[in-house]
Amino acid sequence: MSDIEALRVENEALRAELDETNQGVLALYAELDNQAAQLREASELKSRFLSYMSHEFRTPLGSILSMTRLLTDEMDGPLTGEQRRQVDFVAGAARELSDMVDDLLDLAKIEAGRITISPEWFELMDLFSALRGMFRPIVESGQTDLVFEEPRGMPRLYTDDKKLAQILRNFISNALKFTPRGEVRVSAHLQGADRVCFSVKDTGIGVPPELQQVIFEDFTQVDSPLQKRVRGTGLGLSLCRQFARLLGGDVGLQSRLGQGSTFHVVLPLTLPPQEVTDAQG
Repeated sequence: MSDIEALRVENEALRAELDETNQGVLALYAELDNQAAQLREASELKSRFLSYMSHEFRTPLGSILSMTRLLTDEMDGPLTGEQRRQVDFVAGAARELSDMVDDLLDLAKIEAGRITISPEWFELMDLFSALRGMFRPIVESGQTDLVFEEPRGMPRLYTDDKKLAQILRNFISNALKFTPRGEVRVSAHLQGADRVCFSVKDTGIGVPPELQQVIFEDFTQVDSPLQKRVRGTGLGLSLCRQFARLLGGDVGLQSRLGQGSTFHVVLPLTLPPQEVTDAQG
């Protein structure tokens, strides 16, 4: 066989091998496309289920809370001490379940790309005052002080104050849960020329080192004897991170076991227009 004939045979063999490889690659792409479509469908089904379930839970939960308010107001007669404790327990459980439902509904909205960002100008002092009033009944009945540092020299902010309030509410609520006695301190300070850092520092039990890298993931919870008192979905901190990123920022944590934790969120003073566009799809 001549050299030319040998080269021709070799080229044909290489071409056949390349064709076979291309067919394998095309088959692999088709399989990947099929799996991606199945994952998208599963994600959409999960989001629809979470949304439907959350909405369906709202009506009976609202009824339970209304009934407990009527009983607490003693509309049908006075309650004994034991009856009032039982009613308070039912009301507290219903509120916790309502918070879980809200978390699941927010998660469904974020995954479906239907979350709405509504920025506006506001004073930070107004936000702190609203949060202070919201937590006053909880703090007055406990052994933990809740301190809001006055945000001196802070300019007005332009962002979604409701989403920011939800982030801080979650941080404060967690801090109070895991600080049976001591102090929870809320503060804000400028970070550079165009960003603000909000911190919630507690003197509680702290977060174990192995959880500090994953605590902002979905369904992650701190394993603690205090959790016997209250448990949640493990979605709160994950939603905080997702809300912060929608607002152009991020969250973080510093903690030492047995000495307390500091959760923080850093946001731009002025929400960039692009963030609003991206969030609303």
